[in-house]
Amino acid sequence: MNIVFLGMPGSGKGTQAERLLERLRIAHLSTGDMLRARIASGDELGLKAKAIVEVGAFMPDDIMLDMISDRISQPDCEKGFLLDGFPRTQAQAEGLDALMTQKGRKIDSVIALMVDEDILVERIVGRFSCKACGAGYHEKFNRPKVDGVCDHCGGHEFVHRKDDTPETVHRRVDIFHKETAPIIPYYESRGLLHRVNGMNAIETVEKDIASILGA
Repeated sequence: MNIVFLGMPGSGKGTQAERLLERLRIAHLSTGDMLRARIASGDELGLKAKAIVEVGAFMPDDIMLDMISDRISQPDCEKGFLLDGFPRTQAQAEGLDALMTQKGRKIDSVIALMVDEDILVERIVGRFSCKACGAGYHEKFNRPKVDGVCDHCGGHEFVHRKDDTPETVHRRVDIFHKETAPIIPYYESRGLLHRVNGMNAIETVEKDIASILGA
């Protein structure tokens, strides 16, 4: 099963992806993680990506599609994948469809997480992660059980993403409304789209998605 998650930045795609993967045992393709890994590499593309991400813009389509093409050709994607963070525009959606056709595959379902914009900004600005293991937390909604200590690895150093500022978040939300929102009717017209209320409790959202996918 090949699934696409849609939603504004901070809508909970990453959290729900982790929970769904435990049920389906398919690969998680987070374009954000892919880009951060490239940025960490410090190569030429990584430096360009860093500059683009820090201003809240998106990577060129050809680079993203090449990266995804390589990724879904790997063995762990044979049983399917969950694509998180792509496509963001109709051109990317069409490019993804063409890529899947070339590989003899298809997108089976598209989950759109619908959220309130004001609460969304609060979610993003308050999030942080463990520098050692990457476990995610939030200043208000999901703090470590012991302040200053990671629940998962016991690490004591935490980091905030540089682009998680109110100004950058509002800019990213504006871009979503302008460029990404139009692909919702694109997938809806093909009978693939399922809207889920992302404002509900994490467990409720998980159950709603699992019900849609029969997982």
